[in-house]
Amino acid sequence: MSKHGELPELAAAVLQPGFVGTSAPDWVRRWLGQGLGGVALFARNVESPAQVSALTAQLRAERPDVIVAIDEEAGDVTRFESRLGSSRPGNLALGSIDDPLLTEAVARDLGCELAAAGITLDYAPDADVNNNPDNPVIGVRAFGAEPGLVARHTAAFVRGLQTYGVAGCAKHFPGHGDTSVDSHHDVPLIDRTAEELAACELVPFRAAIAAGAQVVMTGHLLVPAYDPDLPATLSPRILTGLLREELGFGGLIVTDGIEMQGVRRRFGLAGATVRALAAGVDAICVGGDHADEETAIRLRDAIVAAVLSGELPEARLRDAVARVRALGAWTTRTQREAGVVRGPQPLSGIGFDAARRAVRVTRAEGAPELPVTGVPHVVEFAPPRNIAIGEETPWGIGAPLAELLPGTTSVRLGADDLESLSDPASVVLAGAAGRPLVLVVRDVHRHRWIADTLAGVLAARPDAIVVEMGIPVTVLGGIHVATFGATRACGLAAAELIAGANVPEPVAA
Repeated sequence: MSKHGELPELAAAVLQPGFVGTSAPDWVRRWLGQGLGGVALFARNVESPAQVSALTAQLRAERPDVIVAIDEEAGDVTRFESRLGSSRPGNLALGSIDDPLLTEAVARDLGCELAAAGITLDYAPDADVNNNPDNPVIGVRAFGAEPGLVARHTAAFVRGLQTYGVAGCAKHFPGHGDTSVDSHHDVPLIDRTAEELAACELVPFRAAIAAGAQVVMTGHLLVPAYDPDLPATLSPRILTGLLREELGFGGLIVTDGIEMQGVRRRFGLAGATVRALAAGVDAICVGGDHADEETAIRLRDAIVAAVLSGELPEARLRDAVARVRALGAWTTRTQREAGVVRGPQPLSGIGFDAARRAVRVTRAEGAPELPVTGVPHVVEFAPPRNIAIGEETPWGIGAPLAELLPGTTSVRLGADDLESLSDPASVVLAGAAGRPLVLVVRDVHRHRWIADTLAGVLAARPDAIVVEMGIPVTVLGGIHVATFGATRACGLAAAELIAGANVPEPVAA
């Protein structure tokens, strides 16, 4: 017979809620004493490494094995460095270099920094194969578009990150790359056969599992080859049948944000939570938008009610709790054995070095050489933000270039500034007369208004430098600089190149 009095504690153990504030709220500390298994940190919880260290110490005082998670991809998606931008280049840049030892070293450096701040689970790496360049939410977050490349770098990242007891989390299972829909808003359809999935999407996840990844994150994706009705997060066929039984994954399965519309619209927060656990999920990530005790109570109570009604077998809940506690024990033990020292760590600089290695330059015949002569004018084209990237996270090269070349001017323009104009090029060219012109874009191939404006600008200024900080599908400009990401490290690498440092051998156009 079940000890019903245990059920609230068991239900709390499988939640990874977010919260508001830079110190631990009373309700979170109280819940840790009542079984809460983990918490998820977001940008709103991070001011500095020292502050995060103090926050996690508060949490650990209540439960020493608490799982403290963060969504730190060390690229365009960064929470630990959200206010400055990442000091590392991100996955696509690492994939473009294609040096797995470098990827492992960058991830090891990240793991050391996170562990020192008391973090034990990183919702990274992104193991998606970005084989659809129109993908609105993955893009530069993936290592690339080729399964073998993504697999070797996913494995390298997992190994590096876990050196210091920060659990790696391969996401978004079974693969979010081949879609043009964002699961934050709707349910993407992955319309590929089981054979196609095995040859592409699943390859990096197999590599992550073989590398010892402690965690896999589900994607809110409809994959009819395995389940025509339920998204992966809620599908026993995908989570238990494919991930557990076929791929042999024995670690913890965590959901992508359960409040995302990919699952919430149809089933609601509580319904999606219960269905995910029944399907094989072990931990529920919630709190990006619902970071309050009321939400945690609602989900805990829904889990208890589902066990009492028979909708969620108690044995399945206990199995999930066991995996949560096992991960907590692994992180505690591994960080102790690795000799992790809490508190801020000096920045190693390996991320900036990697970003410099990633830069690729294509120079048209007759175009001027780098570095520029004179003081440049920078125009940054700002497409709609990828929802996974924090609004507060800076990007671009105007600021770092102004530090290197005082007097540099810059302007940032969006679709609202240019799309309705009969001559948008004239707005871009204003202020650039007689000066080097630098045009900064992100995924120009996905935004017609940027492509059309660039055509007019380059007709007047064929010598302009185009810096692509997204996926470099289209090569434009007298000089084309591809950074493979828009992190702080990527921006500095491009700025150094334009100003006269870190000039790689150009590729002929």
